[in-house]
Amino acid sequence: MIDRGKRNVAGINISVIDYEAAVSKVIQAAKDKQKLSVSALAVHGVMTGVQDDQHRHRLNQLDLVVPDGQPVRWALKWLHNENLPNRVYGPELMKRVCAAAESEGLSIFLYGSRKEVIAALQDNLLAEFPNLKIAGSTPSQFRQGNDDDSRDAMEKVKQTGADIVFVGLGCPRQEVFAYENAAQLSVPTLAVGAAFDFHAGLLSQAPGWMGNNGLEWLYRLIHEPKRLWRRYLYLNPLYLMTIFSQWRAPDKRLELSMREPSRRENYL
Repeated sequence: MIDRGKRNVAGINISVIDYEAAVSKVIQAAKDKQKLSVSALAVHGVMTGVQDDQHRHRLNQLDLVVPDGQPVRWALKWLHNENLPNRVYGPELMKRVCAAAESEGLSIFLYGSRKEVIAALQDNLLAEFPNLKIAGSTPSQFRQGNDDDSRDAMEKVKQTGADIVFVGLGCPRQEVFAYENAAQLSVPTLAVGAAFDFHAGLLSQAPGWMGNNGLEWLYRLIHEPKRLWRRYLYLNPLYLMTIFSQWRAPDKRLELSMREPSRRENYL
């Protein structure tokens, strides 16, 4: 089990942790009814923080920010000599938490995406984990400014008494929700992004060899070019330049990760 705290990657504090330790933290927090805000960040998620200091502050206040993408895991190695055996991939983390929740008799709540996705996701989770307790679910209304949406979701979570909340709103909305609401919910709140679509069977995952070699972005770009071209063709090179810049001047990025935000961007 690996859990060695956090290291600065491009101004974002990434957890040096493996699946076993991450699942253990989630389950223990669920048993103790304690807040645990979690996000699984790939390159795109890291860059949302690089490009906006308010969101960087949010990310750096989360309890766990696991290295979802191989390039983030590799950056931990290049910059800090932290050699994790593998990334902590959000969809896989979700499945492992569900398996542990089933074993421990803990219940989950699903928040985000669309009604048809939630319905398929619940069916598939119960097919794989027959004794998993799904306390409730609610899709996102995708309203401009999601204060009402978040309040509705929080009330439903509290009414069901769910032990673990999975949030699939997409990056960065899901991290905003975890940052703003995990403490009030007093349960582990996991931002897992595309895991909802993947496990619902509505979006195909990259083959293992592509994910292991940092090419998942290419697979997704091929399948969703109109939606993702800017994310990958612009942000991936920018990420590499940012990591190189940190390697050349590490103190500058350390200062960035500690700096208070000076402006607010509205992502919602």
